[in-house]
Amino acid sequence: MSVPQLSDEQRGEEILTVFDTAFGELLAADPAAFRVKFRKMAASAFAFYRGTACLFYHDLDGGSGGIGRGPYLDERTSRVWIHGDLHAENFGTYMDSTGRLIFNVNDFDEAYVGPFTWDLKRFSASIALIGYAKALGDDQISELVRIYAGAYRERIHLLATGAKSDEVPPFTLDTAQGPLLDALRDARSLTRFGLLDSMTEIRDFERRFAPGGGAIELDAATRYKVLAAFDGYLETLPETSLARPDSYRVKDVVGRRGIGIGSAGLPSYNILLEGHSDALENDVVIYIKQAQTPAVSRHVTDPAIRDYFQHEGHRTVISQRALQAHADPWLGWTELDGAGQLVAEVSPYAVDLDWGDIDDPEEIALVVADLGRATAAMHAAADDTSGESLVPFSTERAIDAAIAADEEGFAPLLVDFAHAYGARARADHQIFVDLFRNGRIPGL
Repeated sequence: MSVPQLSDEQRGEEILTVFDTAFGELLAADPAAFRVKFRKMAASAFAFYRGTACLFYHDLDGGSGGIGRGPYLDERTSRVWIHGDLHAENFGTYMDSTGRLIFNVNDFDEAYVGPFTWDLKRFSASIALIGYAKALGDDQISELVRIYAGAYRERIHLLATGAKSDEVPPFTLDTAQGPLLDALRDARSLTRFGLLDSMTEIRDFERRFAPGGGAIELDAATRYKVLAAFDGYLETLPETSLARPDSYRVKDVVGRRGIGIGSAGLPSYNILLEGHSDALENDVVIYIKQAQTPAVSRHVTDPAIRDYFQHEGHRTVISQRALQAHADPWLGWTELDGAGQLVAEVSPYAVDLDWGDIDDPEEIALVVADLGRATAAMHAAADDTSGESLVPFSTERAIDAAIAADEEGFAPLLVDFAHAYGARARADHQIFVDLFRNGRIPGL
């Protein structure tokens, strides 16, 4: 990857232009939320990288990164379901629709259809940033990226050649090891009652949302609009999702401010629902959140892809159902104030992979290999069996054939990219901090 030599001032202007395209309207609507978002991004180069998928794809598609689309991409491998924001911290636990705790990719807000290598490059650069932050040498970082590439390649080939399910099992309490198993065990120790206790209280013999903690009481008109959107959401659920009709019953509704680096400025609501029985300890909390425009979509120009989706809420859900085997049974979409909304359960069993205590190079290598296998499983899930006509072929066979055409070049491609873009992101982080602290970001 060759990077044109821009001065810090020129690169700063480029960053501001990309930010204006990606965040401009939301920032204007809620500058306070973006001050919080940007302060989180200022904390480290990795936090900056997490919050700037828009800049990454600008560079990937020929901006100052000069990265281009690259090898291994043909008519099929350029249009598979991709995660869109595949960095090392977007992995964690969830309980699937069969009741199994699974460790795999999470957070599908940026998912779309595009080149499979874009996911791999985004992940590889994130490993370079984590490795640098942990003071690993360049050779050690190169080896980690090679391990990731090798594990991905091996698993894709197994899946493409019809490996039996016991040869490529998902990461569960029975099959995971190391930090992945730790995350699953932590998730298993959590309970629905614990989640409800943290968000709700019992008033007049019924469960209601507790005041404070970020909850915002709604006026009557807003509550009515949210409940109307909820009715529309129910029509998008699979018939098998709800255990009994009472599960439709709404007990309470509150507003929430967008939280997390990726959700700044996005309105959100929590809805408390009756659980699968009259008991108070199994009630369900779902959220309705305005879905965002995925960064990658600005660089995939095929109108057949763009026109496939009703709105961004529909796009997020369809993408997640394609990429995630046995997705959240509460996953659905709706519209509110003319904007597409994502709806899903606030899960009590969600635990993110914690890199804070993963410091030993050998342990990091084992984790990275598992994440390579998880990435391959995600890409393989999203094919002609997903029920969506947008990707009407076997993605694992298409990817396997593309890599087989140049086995020796696959890992070096990701290694070179990881080092080059990791350095770019570290430099960009410092430029961004200077822009922010000197009041040069418009609207803030």
